[in-house]
Amino acid sequence: MLQLDAERPARNARDRARIGLAVAGGGPIGGMWELGALHALADGIDGLDLTDLHVYVGVSSGSFLAAGLANGLDTAEMARIFLTGDSREAVFHPESFVRPALFEYMKRAAGMPRMMLDWMAELARHPFGARLSDAVLRFGSLLPTGLFDNESVEAFLREMFTGPGRSNDFRQLRRKLYLIAVELDSGKAVRLGGPGLDDVPISRAVEASAALPGLYPPVRIGERWYVDGALARTLHASAALDQGATLVFAVNPLVPYNADRAPGTGRAAPESLIEGGLPAVLSQTFRTLLTSRMQTGLGKYAQAYPQADMLLFEPRADEVELFFTNLFSYSHRRRVAELAWRVVRADLRRNAGTLAPLLARHGLALHHERLAAADRSLEASLRLHPARDAATASLNAALNDLDGALRRRKAASTATPKPASGRRQSAAGH
Repeated sequence: MLQLDAERPARNARDRARIGLAVAGGGPIGGMWELGALHALADGIDGLDLTDLHVYVGVSSGSFLAAGLANGLDTAEMARIFLTGDSREAVFHPESFVRPALFEYMKRAAGMPRMMLDWMAELARHPFGARLSDAVLRFGSLLPTGLFDNESVEAFLREMFTGPGRSNDFRQLRRKLYLIAVELDSGKAVRLGGPGLDDVPISRAVEASAALPGLYPPVRIGERWYVDGALARTLHASAALDQGATLVFAVNPLVPYNADRAPGTGRAAPESLIEGGLPAVLSQTFRTLLTSRMQTGLGKYAQAYPQADMLLFEPRADEVELFFTNLFSYSHRRRVAELAWRVVRADLRRNAGTLAPLLARHGLALHHERLAAADRSLEASLRLHPARDAATASLNAALNDLDGALRRRKAASTATPKPASGRRQSAAGH
């Protein structure tokens, strides 16, 4: 489902568009939905280069995609890495996300003998004063802070971002990148990649942004511990708007499921979510809270940034398959990405009349011919973009650096005051 902000004042055509991207979280399967959605945007909008935007913002699983795009990995290449497995750039193993955190288990278990002795000594001193609730709180510290190990994920990203034409350093990227995490001991959201936090390796920042409590242990950066950025806010698009973005593409994979609308789709669906037990109830609760919080934020963005446009892409509320797919399962990742591809393409076609003038204000246009091709699939589109080798990646990085230098030089020369005599300066004078 596509949501558009209210109509904005027309921009000056001479102003260069500053396009931002904000990608929310949603677990690994939510990230695959976002990947399919982003690839549909890149394929369906003429002039939109998702590897050359003004600013990128990633939260939780969205931080993987934001960091990859900011590093020059386009959606086609990331689809080969995470979906089809035929990339020449990296080999991804889905089991990396579900490896037990054995070190965390052992570290917590090592404290059990001492804690048992202390508890037994206290019980001996106060045999009638001990309460079960006190014992639960005491021994709760023995539980691991996360079920799965996220160090292997960080290692994979570190290797990928230090390859030819890439960087694991925020300061060396051509475009601004913010990865959002929450400081555990204060509950404050931080923008990793921002002032004072730009010396953190990008791979470590992604690990921290996606450290969902209970599933992954908090990540230590310096002297502080960080957890999933979605705990504070859903989208954090303000990080892009604060950087002067005039148009922000936002992608959110988690919306509340609407069981009333599902039967109309012709897909098998339960009469009520209560049939799914506790997991379905918790999932719906979590999605509803995130959506409510995000809608509140969108209203504030419209007031605080009146000159900016925002396009929000989300799943439909009647997507039975997406709701009942385990957020941490990879077996259905290709099907979920293809679903997102179809949903976003349908949104672009259905809203073409409204989108055309909005996109035109930012130098973009719809690819009507591609969008009209009913047989165009995500996997078929990947074959139209051959995988790059290391030499091509290095060449593209060098060309991008040259392009950036030329743009900066042009901007500097435009800002240079003309001589008082009014005579034209020679090219050498610049």
